[in-house]
Amino acid sequence: MSETTRSSEAKNPLGLSTIPSVSSEGLVPVGRRTSLSSYLAALWNRRHFILAESRAKMSGSTQQNLLGYGWLFINPLLSVLAFWFIFGFILGTQKSVDNFIGYLVIGVFFFQYTSRSVTGGTGAIRSGASMIKGFQFPRAALPISTVVRNFLDFVPSVAVMVVILVVIPPLEVITWRIVLVIPVIVLQTIFNVGLACMLARIGHKIPDIVNLMSIVSRFWLYGSGVFFVLDDKLANQPELLVAMRINPMYSYLELTRNSLLYGVDSPWWMWASATVWAFGILTFGFLFFWRGEETYGRF
Repeated sequence: MSETTRSSEAKNPLGLSTIPSVSSEGLVPVGRRTSLSSYLAALWNRRHFILAESRAKMSGSTQQNLLGYGWLFINPLLSVLAFWFIFGFILGTQKSVDNFIGYLVIGVFFFQYTSRSVTGGTGAIRSGASMIKGFQFPRAALPISTVVRNFLDFVPSVAVMVVILVVIPPLEVITWRIVLVIPVIVLQTIFNVGLACMLARIGHKIPDIVNLMSIVSRFWLYGSGVFFVLDDKLANQPELLVAMRINPMYSYLELTRNSLLYGVDSPWWMWASATVWAFGILTFGFLFFWRGEETYGRF
């Protein structure tokens, strides 16, 4: 018997096989926040899960209604009808707005896209509590899937919106600028993702904020120029007008109206505002959410 064998038996007199050591490098405890690069990589690897969950929620919500997907179009159309009757017909706002119906349709459809992302993102962590407890995945997938779901709902709504603008007079001015609606939607979607991530962490820490968001959305609706022209209403209050123009939704709505409805060029500052808001909120909102990753399993 060699010296090596005798030494091994001395250390292990029962003759049990020893377990080889395994390096723990790269491993982190479950629920621990990983580095930002690792977190982004894990989120990208679960892109198919995000899309599948978004589609499942989308089909699940429509199956509960008799009209199914029809409510994706009926709901904003009813909102357009209500706003037209109150503000356009009774208060006479339509007299000062060119193509008031088209102006209102774009405002309602595009604003509801962000409003639904805000509402869904705020409650994303609490609504996904069972999934968080059962599976290990980047929690940012939950608010992002909410935005993806609303995007999937929004795309066919845009098609319906274009049909309405073509059918109902006065007709919109069709130019090459119609293609600029695509980057507007991209920027607004990026903005929605950042906002949903930011509100998801706040909604997890303060559950009552979910009830507050409907009121906040209402104030935001009135301050975004959805059914009236801000320049006309605030001409005598330049400071307030500047504050309203800083509102990101104002830029997204006006860029869409100029490109799709009126066929005119938008000022450079409007594109700059839309871009800065989109990537600024995305960066802040995502980092803000990521820093709270370890807390999302605690309810």
